[in-house]
Amino acid sequence: MYKYDHIDQTLVDQRVIQFRDQVERRLNGTLAEEEFRPLRLQNGLYHQRHAYMLRVAIPYGLLSAKQLRTLAFIADKYDRGYGHFTTRQNIQFNWVELEQTPDILAELAKVEMHAIQTSGNCIRNITSDAFAGVAADEYVDPRPVCELLRQWSTLHPEFAHLPRKFKFAINGAKEDRTVLLCHDVGIELKKNPNINNGELTANIYAGGGMGRTPIFGSLIKQDLPWQVLPSYLTALLRVYNRFGRRDNLYKARIKILVKALGPEEFARQVEGEWVQLHNEEIQSKDNFTQAEWGRVAKHFTKPAYQKLTVVSNEAILATTPEAERAAFARWLERNVKPHQVPGYASVILSLKPHGKVAPGDATSAQMNAIADLADQYSFGELRVTHEQNLVLADVEQSKLQELWQAAKQQHVAIPNIGLLTDIIACPGGDFCSLANAKSLPIAKAIQERFDDLDYLFDLGDISLNISGCINSCGHHHVGNIGVLGVDKDGEEWYQITLGGDQGNDASIGKVIGPSFYANEIPDVMTSIINTFVQHRAADEPFIDAYRRLGVAPFKEAAYKNNGKHSKESGKGAIV
Repeated sequence: MYKYDHIDQTLVDQRVIQFRDQVERRLNGTLAEEEFRPLRLQNGLYHQRHAYMLRVAIPYGLLSAKQLRTLAFIADKYDRGYGHFTTRQNIQFNWVELEQTPDILAELAKVEMHAIQTSGNCIRNITSDAFAGVAADEYVDPRPVCELLRQWSTLHPEFAHLPRKFKFAINGAKEDRTVLLCHDVGIELKKNPNINNGELTANIYAGGGMGRTPIFGSLIKQDLPWQVLPSYLTALLRVYNRFGRRDNLYKARIKILVKALGPEEFARQVEGEWVQLHNEEIQSKDNFTQAEWGRVAKHFTKPAYQKLTVVSNEAILATTPEAERAAFARWLERNVKPHQVPGYASVILSLKPHGKVAPGDATSAQMNAIADLADQYSFGELRVTHEQNLVLADVEQSKLQELWQAAKQQHVAIPNIGLLTDIIACPGGDFCSLANAKSLPIAKAIQERFDDLDYLFDLGDISLNISGCINSCGHHHVGNIGVLGVDKDGEEWYQITLGGDQGNDASIGKVIGPSFYANEIPDVMTSIINTFVQHRAADEPFIDAYRRLGVAPFKEAAYKNNGKHSKESGKGAIV
């Protein structure tokens, strides 16, 4: 993984000193809150419903065991013993005290971490495939490009005050595991056989996003050589910076600009700005060089893999005690993924124990134990997934049973990856001051309702995403089933969407009708799932059944015994 050089370390160290002075002036009253607010946001510090929240950057989701131990230390010393992993592959601490935040940033700096640009109207943490560098379907390892763009975008003076926050996703595999089309800019990397015998190129998608107006990004540039990514993206961001809506917070994202202009006109304007950059000789100065690639790419070389032979699941199971074989087989099926290198596999550790904790939460004890597992089984590295789980990317197949036993001790071995209870959820109204409703109690209630693993395996792949407000931090728009918290006259209600999906055949879910009370949601879910079971073809996934059947049977079932919408009905909130 990438290692800081002198420039990187100096930057984050000086940032800590700068912010310590700002916090001291805020505490002694010489810096007013309206002046302090943009400064703290530049360092990822929010003031939430009950306390300050600090969002720590995990660039493209890659962590070392040492860094995870530091996160565990921070959780214990400065928070309440846990952290929350997010859909942007970051981690949030929800209970920090203002006067301690410089000390937290100092601890992060010791292990080459920071919270820069995890907030504010700037380029946020760049996300990528959690299986980058090891995925069996990968065209190219995207991490060197991710790192080069991270360095290019960090504290970029021209793009520090964009009309709105700006998010990149970068994919280099056949399967899109990044929700590429739902980002302000999605970058699809491939090696083009028609250009210089397979030069690395990028397809650029712009104008995607969820939130109030969910839109998929449009392809605006094909086969862009990787070297010119900085100048082309500079041109794109300049067009957005110039014409993005600064007069209306709800229309400030680039998706509104691309939609208003049309993708073709937006692409034409970006191309014109790019030509102007070339005329000003800025383009060549800003672009990547082969030397820069070499400087960064050397940190993403393959680890010291052994020469192993592929082991089948049947052979692995044959060495497992019979009493444990069925449970282990389930874990192999759901939590273990193919690897590029013979004899290795990637393992997903589930942070979604049924009804126990919030989706994406990990205690300090779990983080320390998982760091130990990374050291023992995966070359000291791990990844954070978009789905709020953790990955050990390089595990010898012969050690999978041993790892499974250790993961069970930390309650991160539940075999529910991709199943109904592998819920994506934002912190919601329990923490976030922007939320209209709670997310976490809804997730807990659904997990408790569907706690039968036999039944979940029979249902197969179903994604369920929950957001506490229209900002869609829980990505409810692309869940097969989406739940959105809304406020009606001071009460919490929940809107259901169906038909969303992520991946290569991505789709945005449609609202099925009026919203429900919190207490109705488990019954609504039961009605939807029962309808699926009743009408599905043999082994048909939920999303395929929905696309074949349409919304009508699901909607009818959901409202048949639910959704009375009467304040006198006695329907209350889940707490």
